[in-house]
Amino acid sequence: MKFAICNETFQNADFQTVCECASKVGYDGVEIAPFTFGKLATELSPGEKKTIKQIADDNGLDIIGLHWLLVLPKGVENRMHINCPDASVRKETQDYYRELIRLCAEWGGKVMVHGSPGARNWSEGDKYYDVFQRAVDFFGGCMDLAAESGVTICFEPLTHAETNFINRAQDGLDLINAVNHKNFQLHLDIKAMCGGEYASPADTLKQFKDVTRHIHANDPNKRGPGMGDVKYEPIVAALNETGYDGYVSVEVFDYTPDGETIARESIDFLKSVFN
Repeated sequence: MKFAICNETFQNADFQTVCECASKVGYDGVEIAPFTFGKLATELSPGEKKTIKQIADDNGLDIIGLHWLLVLPKGVENRMHINCPDASVRKETQDYYRELIRLCAEWGGKVMVHGSPGARNWSEGDKYYDVFQRAVDFFGGCMDLAAESGVTICFEPLTHAETNFINRAQDGLDLINAVNHKNFQLHLDIKAMCGGEYASPADTLKQFKDVTRHIHANDPNKRGPGMGDVKYEPIVAALNETGYDGYVSVEVFDYTPDGETIARESIDFLKSVFN
């Protein structure tokens, strides 16, 4: 199994520091939240993009892909939405999304994790069918580029505490079936599965094995894997049983005490349970 870590784990650290630390403690890859560079992804210069890739390469890390896609830097936050009634907002979002696909491919990334709960919520008075269809049209309009770029968009079910659109893996599968493209698949997150699924994470992983292309490792307490009550042994057994061959990527939401400690303790735990 290969392991990655999300770069925002290190909060305000520069990308050089992130990669040096991730490499030192034993990760194979890094997953990038574009907003961490303090500007829209479209505002990164060719030189900045090249430097980011070179830093990862120099530290022996794959840039496995992007996440927190529509979380934007301060000053332009809440500007994007995939399925709101305003067609001009959806058009701007899709244009930006297509640039994210190109950026992901340029860095060698293979997956884009679509969480971004605030940019997919639907409002009272809107009709679910319309919201769902707008989401289908949004992603459908990106699929040819994703396929050409070798990028798979992995939609992430999130709990009701985070969003009111696509809360369970079955909801995600319904969206995947509606988009109906091999480059649109499922992302599963341990924290989200614990809070949003009727079945255990292990059983959910087995049930949706055919469409699961990416996994985040964490705990409902928002800390890293092994830092809470989740038993990972059944999860590991499920992944082995289903033949999952993607990355397991550490994503936390509690950044204490610091990025290096989170990174080191998380991968030490993952290597202990996966080996």
